[in-house]
Amino acid sequence: MIKSSVKNIVIPFSICVLMALALYPSSSLNPESYSTEGLELNYNISEDFAMVSKDHAVKYNMFTPYLGKSFEGFKEALAFKESGGDYFTVNTLGYLGKYQFGAETLKLIGIYTPNQFLYNPELQEKAFIANAERNKWVLRKDIKRFEGKHISGVKITESGILAAAHLAGPGNVKKFLRSYGGHNLSDAYGSSVRYYMKKFSGYDTSMIAPDKKARVTL
Repeated sequence: MIKSSVKNIVIPFSICVLMALALYPSSSLNPESYSTEGLELNYNISEDFAMVSKDHAVKYNMFTPYLGKSFEGFKEALAFKESGGDYFTVNTLGYLGKYQFGAETLKLIGIYTPNQFLYNPELQEKAFIANAERNKWVLRKDIKRFEGKHISGVKITESGILAAAHLAGPGNVKKFLRSYGGHNLSDAYGSSVRYYMKKFSGYDTSMIAPDKKARVTL
């Protein structure tokens, strides 16, 4: 009976103490009295706790750090820069989709209906591959000649060359390389050939086969 009475007193008292501590003004706390010195801190989040797994990212073509320097990483990083990864966007200059294609470039790879292109993600993905294949064929000699060299403070890599060609066309990439950075075209939004060369350097684009007649087929 006595034990029961003590319990009935202690529990409500404990609850009151906890509530008082919770409501105690934070301004009275002294941050200098707390320290992380001597603690082993780890700010890395394991994949188990990540919101998006690597397999999920690859399957749904999402731009995440998991993709690294793979071809998927290259493709999605470039798409993120171009459009934020939005298949259905059109910019102020009329460039279309996830990879921001112009109508004239689409014609080169066999696409003559921009509206159909804009609302067809599968077609956009195939267009990116076909355009990269065509650009790689046009720039094949320059890739061989300049890859690994430094121009205008940038290490030249195949992926950087292909990204810059996507931005400004293979002709302007040739001019940049052969002028050793003297010809550095920028688009209407201020992105330059040199900037793309640097930003997209070092990705694995070996799966892109150079193809002079690359076309899109569904």
